[in-house]
Amino acid sequence: MGLLDKLSGWLGLRKKEVNILCLGLDNSGKTTIINQLKPANTQAQEIVPTIGFNIEKFKSSSLSFTVFDMSGQSRYRNLWEHYYKESQAIIFVIDSGDKLRMVVAKEELDTLLSHQDIRSRRMPVLFFANKTDLQDAMSSVKVSQLLCLENIKDKPWHICASNAIKGEGLQEGVDWLQALKKQKI
Repeated sequence: MGLLDKLSGWLGLRKKEVNILCLGLDNSGKTTIINQLKPANTQAQEIVPTIGFNIEKFKSSSLSFTVFDMSGQSRYRNLWEHYYKESQAIIFVIDSGDKLRMVVAKEELDTLLSHQDIRSRRMPVLFFANKTDLQDAMSSVKVSQLLCLENIKDKPWHICASNAIKGEGLQEGVDWLQALKKQKI
């Protein structure tokens, strides 16, 4: 049905619920990515900025998904931690065209990874360096360097270049998650 159907294979779950936390600064493309991951018949035609958070629930052939789309606005970021314990994976979205706020994205990522409910778990983190279609966008390699992703040693992670509006790069991320299952991480 949709890309999240493939996550069921990665998680090794059948007829169960999966909680995925989608985080990143405001205007990074989180809601658009979530919309693209949903089955085609449930995708929204128009995307509006998230205020606070949205909870998207939908079913695939084998799973019920709950995706927590958390606002990236600074006044709402303190809500993120309330959803850490119940999540099985994190999608962290970065606006690769927003060079000025890359430091803020790194600070938020560092805060996330050092939180007591995250740091001791081998929860996979999928990064989307989004908006790669923009003329001045940084490559996923450059984004990875600026975020110091190579320093993440205690959990599996992967970064993909993406264009959420066209759905480009999203399949690569889902494929990476599926490969984790085969490695039994």
